[in-house]
Amino acid sequence: MQFQKSITLIILLVSFSIKANFILLPMDETTQKNHLKAYGITYWCLDKKYKASWLLNYRGGSFLLPDAAEIRKECQIRGVSFEILSDAEEESILAEISSPSQNMETVVLEKAPKIAVYTPKGKQPWDDAVTMVLTYAEIPFTPIYDEEVLSDQLILYDWLHLHHEDFSGQYGKFYGAYRNAPWYIDQKKDAEALATKLGYAKVSEDKLAVAKKIRDFVIGGGFMFAMCSATDSFDIALSAEGVDICEPMFDGDDSSPNYQAQIDYTKTFAFKNFILDRKPEHYEFSNIDMTEKRNIIMEKDYFSLMDFSAKWDVIPSMLCQNHTSLVKGFMGQTTAFDGELIKSNVLILGQNELNGEARYIHGQKGKGFFTFYGGHDPEDYQHRVGDAPTVLDLHPNSPGFRLILNNVLFPAAKKKKQKT
Repeated sequence: MQFQKSITLIILLVSFSIKANFILLPMDETTQKNHLKAYGITYWCLDKKYKASWLLNYRGGSFLLPDAAEIRKECQIRGVSFEILSDAEEESILAEISSPSQNMETVVLEKAPKIAVYTPKGKQPWDDAVTMVLTYAEIPFTPIYDEEVLSDQLILYDWLHLHHEDFSGQYGKFYGAYRNAPWYIDQKKDAEALATKLGYAKVSEDKLAVAKKIRDFVIGGGFMFAMCSATDSFDIALSAEGVDICEPMFDGDDSSPNYQAQIDYTKTFAFKNFILDRKPEHYEFSNIDMTEKRNIIMEKDYFSLMDFSAKWDVIPSMLCQNHTSLVKGFMGQTTAFDGELIKSNVLILGQNELNGEARYIHGQKGKGFFTFYGGHDPEDYQHRVGDAPTVLDLHPNSPGFRLILNNVLFPAAKKKKQKT
């Protein structure tokens, strides 16, 4: 009997000593089956008040979670690869990351950010990459539009995405190709009705008011992410405050004489010295966009993520976490940004240096942050109006979509003083 008790005690002690205490979601290229849903698992844990850490540059930017049966189960349900770590293994990994010789850092994630997506109600003739990947990763979000923004509901959220949008009031510059299309006619009618309902004489005035509310949201400490035409049209709208840049087919009256000379670049977030495109039938807002200036074939269209010091440049390092530093390019109404027209205080996170274009940029405005990402859909090279949506089950390890989700988790990071 005494012998059996001793054996039982030894087994219990051994079991206790090897008891797993942590779950690692590896984010390297070969181990993780579903990179995109791994972000959803991390968000889910934060939403349930679990502690989490983002291990920058460790195996592709892995996530460290506490070991719990429900977390293991959720990983299994969603098809996310995970590894069980003992206390000693976790301590060894953190020691490796903290070593001054390693370009790695541990970032504590504190809370699940409240997510809003600025998008019109009803089905659009194009898809939105952010809405798709949030849905696929099972990260909850709230759709909002002009009424919610103008009634100051942005204060309810930490992170805001700007859907494929034209803040200049020119209906996406679709006039040349689609002015007789039923969806274009309906959208123009709906936009005019909404502007009137909200007390504005023109859609451009409504959109400027929305852009200014979003600007104030960022200045006050919010996080704003925009893709495709929402990037440059947002800055254009702010720079043209008080100036009519819309031709008669858009707003019923003539544009301001010599309006280019009245553009105020000090009001923009990211861009400077750009020239607006005056042709209403031309599918372009300004020379910020590189779509028509680039000379590159699809097979060679890639951009490189910049390499930052994880210990010193924590924010850009978070936003560039990936299992590859080379990302496939993809087009959009605004595909990429002319590097010469980007303000000096804006960080370029991803670029095609040979082509002189920035694909992925980030900056600070007041207490908040913004990120602009060129292109429409990271897994559909030239997504056209009316094309079928991307099936993300076919792209669970997409590096281009990972960059979006880096931004989604960015507000969750524990704030700490930047090293100087």
